[in-house]
Amino acid sequence: MNTETTATEATATETADIKAIELVVSTVERAQRAKDVEGFLALFHPDALWTTAHGKVLIGFDAIAEFTRAVLPAASWDGEVTYEAAHTQFLRPDVAAVKVRQVYHAPEGASEGSPLYVMTKQDDGRWLLHAGQNTEVRAE
Repeated sequence: MNTETTATEATATETADIKAIELVVSTVERAQRAKDVEGFLALFHPDALWTTAHGKVLIGFDAIAEFTRAVLPAASWDGEVTYEAAHTQFLRPDVAAVKVRQVYHAPEGASEGSPLYVMTKQDDGRWLLHAGQNTEVRAE
């Protein structure tokens, strides 16, 4: 992993939080591959804001759930997708900006997305997706 923090050395808490954040990102990957709607939705904060790679803005869990339940089960693609937490920056101890490297590996070649997840740590220690913006990476 290429995850970094803003400090030179991460504290034990930051190290544990980074591992928990990486687990959320890997769960996004697993849920997308398996078309696991409920597993994907379990990662969201109730007040989440999500913008898809195609610019659709979804405000609140209900909107995210409605969209996901309609789109994810019917999604089709050749190949597979991978997600990697490429950079984690703690904005506060309970808020992290996470830059994700998302690669679609297809027979005709790979394409890439560059999501930014803002994640919040809950009172029970879980990290949830609170805001997300996905952007297609275009070759220049």
